[in-house]
Amino acid sequence: MQSKLLMSSAVLAAVLLSGAASAQQKIRIGVTATLEGTYTVLGEDGMRGFELALRKWNRKAGGKDLEIIVASTDATPDSAIRAVRKLVEQDKVDLVISPLSGSEGIAVRDYAHTQPQMTFINAASGAMETTFVNPAPNFFRWNMDGAQWQAGLGSYIYNEKGYRKIATVGEDYSFVYTQVFGLAVEFCGLGGQITQRFWVPLGTKDFASIIAALPDDVDAIYLGLGGADAVNFLNQYAQAGGNAKIVGGSIMVDQTVLSSKGRAKEILKGAVAASGVADTWEDPRWQAFVKAYREAFPPEKRFASPSLLAVNYYNSASATFTTLDLIGGDLSDGHKKFRETMAKLELDAPNGKIRLDHNRQAIGTNFVTEVVEDAQGNLVSKVVKVVENVNQTLGLPLEKFKALGLPSRTTPECRKY
Repeated sequence: MQSKLLMSSAVLAAVLLSGAASAQQKIRIGVTATLEGTYTVLGEDGMRGFELALRKWNRKAGGKDLEIIVASTDATPDSAIRAVRKLVEQDKVDLVISPLSGSEGIAVRDYAHTQPQMTFINAASGAMETTFVNPAPNFFRWNMDGAQWQAGLGSYIYNEKGYRKIATVGEDYSFVYTQVFGLAVEFCGLGGQITQRFWVPLGTKDFASIIAALPDDVDAIYLGLGGADAVNFLNQYAQAGGNAKIVGGSIMVDQTVLSSKGRAKEILKGAVAASGVADTWEDPRWQAFVKAYREAFPPEKRFASPSLLAVNYYNSASATFTTLDLIGGDLSDGHKKFRETMAKLELDAPNGKIRLDHNRQAIGTNFVTEVVEDAQGNLVSKVVKVVENVNQTLGLPLEKFKALGLPSRTTPECRKY
């Protein structure tokens, strides 16, 4: 799968570890990414985004050289804990930027509670519980969660597309539960129906039984899949003659999937989705970031446009480096200045301004998109709606939001709210 596009963890580590300086002038930062398994392609583009931030800061922050130690995970909580424990307990890093995937985030949040001397900056993970339930005071998340990344999608497919009944297919873990949660709150709240919800394990290769079971009496199918799972499903669905309208989760219509080869491309044209990024957004900040991304990596080692993961890692690193600059690299007194300063920071990010709430959770901008083919024949996500200031309760009062329950295979119920 896109072998030329993939960047090995060994190459990444060699690039990121270059230019080390004397120990007393260094700040050691540990970073994890999914450089193994189903989400390898996501982790590799995440690290491209991280590398862009390093280049922008010339590998220095707070007046000190940055030493980067990269640890690989495979999207499972166990692998994430092994990686961050090594970084904290063996490598003795000063800060941790981790992890990428949803259930990894919950596990790292729990580990953060046991390491009060360390500060953790989420890299890209998007499960709601990570910051909404038992938040760790030393864990900061500069990306919105999966439900926030669906803001605007439910109303768009209901009001603009006229969809009334859908079925969902999603990977069976916390991030996709959170994505379906965000979709359902809005879509079902308007009167839409989710008639069936199908769940598949991460790393599923054979989708024949799921494809055969998909209902015919729906207006569209929502796909909460990513990486190799998304590509496998789409190619098998095309081979089976599937022609349903597609609604996509955030990493379903990301460049990590849109850049894939094969029959999947035909299925994806016209798909509606929502995400924290949109390829065609005309904002100068986004355009400058796309330009920097394309200039930094040769075409065969990047996507046509930065993925959501590249943006998330870039933003997490940028927030970290900006904070270090503001405090002169002072990590004394249990990172007191660092945490106080980061909590108040407003990041002027490529995908819009981001600030943190009381749980150190991002409030930001979301994009509803449709997949189109550009002049070069690449599939891109075209902006059809911009939703600003999306908070973690999706604009609902806190108590009303809590009453919905936490994301799961069956929560929330599909009903009007």
